[in-house]
Amino acid sequence: MAKLNVLIAGCTGYIGIELTKILIKHKKVKIKYLCGSSSVGKKISYYDKSIKKTLPRISKFKKSMLKEIDVIFTALPNGEAQKISTHLNKNNLLIDLSADFRISKKSYYKWYKKKHKSPNNIKKSIYCLPELLTKNIDNYKILSCPGCYPTSILLPLIPLIKKKLINTKNIIIDSKSGYSGAGRNIHKKHKNKNLYESLSSYGVGFHRHNSEIDQELKKINKDEVKFNFTPHLTPMFRGILSTIYIDLKNNVNQSKILKTLKNYYKNKYFVKIMKKDQFLSTNDVINTNFCKISICRSKYTDKLIILSVIDNLVKGGSGQAVQNMNKKFKFKESLGLL
Repeated sequence: MAKLNVLIAGCTGYIGIELTKILIKHKKVKIKYLCGSSSVGKKISYYDKSIKKTLPRISKFKKSMLKEIDVIFTALPNGEAQKISTHLNKNNLLIDLSADFRISKKSYYKWYKKKHKSPNNIKKSIYCLPELLTKNIDNYKILSCPGCYPTSILLPLIPLIKKKLINTKNIIIDSKSGYSGAGRNIHKKHKNKNLYESLSSYGVGFHRHNSEIDQELKKINKDEVKFNFTPHLTPMFRGILSTIYIDLKNNVNQSKILKTLKNYYKNKYFVKIMKKDQFLSTNDVINTNFCKISICRSKYTDKLIILSVIDNLVKGGSGQAVQNMNKKFKFKESLGLL
């Protein structure tokens, strides 16, 4: 098979830079176009000196480019991938890293306060958390990559809820992220916060990622799953640690939870279930596409504490996008990611 011609839209953001670095290493990919807006005419190395490979200069996206392209990666602000999706040719695959195709048109308006510009394309898209896919990815032209927080949360929770091992009425999720998760404009958004020396809560009770967590849990549980999710920005650049507090059903213990997760993910290379009661750090996964999960005891025998760590820029973003591309084209799932 010839190399895939790839276009990256939004190449200079934190996710776009990470995606470019991964695709440079990918043996089945040729980066044909790098697209941006204020960065037009510049080299990508201007934004990251570690990129040594000669790549096309950054250009403004034009729909005519799509004639030469197999895969479009969109690492753009919410709403922009919707516009690009209206120009897709039959041979194009769109892999979107924004929220544009993660949820229904109704939910998108509710949570993002914007009218969807390409509602018909929502039906042509699939929410694509690779380890949890149950539908045939071949039937879709748009792969919607999950948000970084939901990735760290859904990977441990979905198998346990599917197997009816935990109480679904009071799940508590406390997530802490590096500030890169808020994008390059973080300093404008949070100009009154000392990002480098303080811990900040935000989106309390109503963070937008509630929508996709709720959506995906509803798919596997007929009764409502009640959870409280609180995100925090930490004084580190990258990484997410989600601490999830669960109540166990009768006759369920730590060993059963651990065994269930190990069995569920035994053939999933990028999800690692650790030994019981193992403490985890974001440093355990930085610059990798792995999610590591630990099941820890609580002082209460009917409760457990789940630790889940990912790199928000890789498993929570660019790496997962490439993993999805690999699945779509029947490449080895880890290609370009190790």
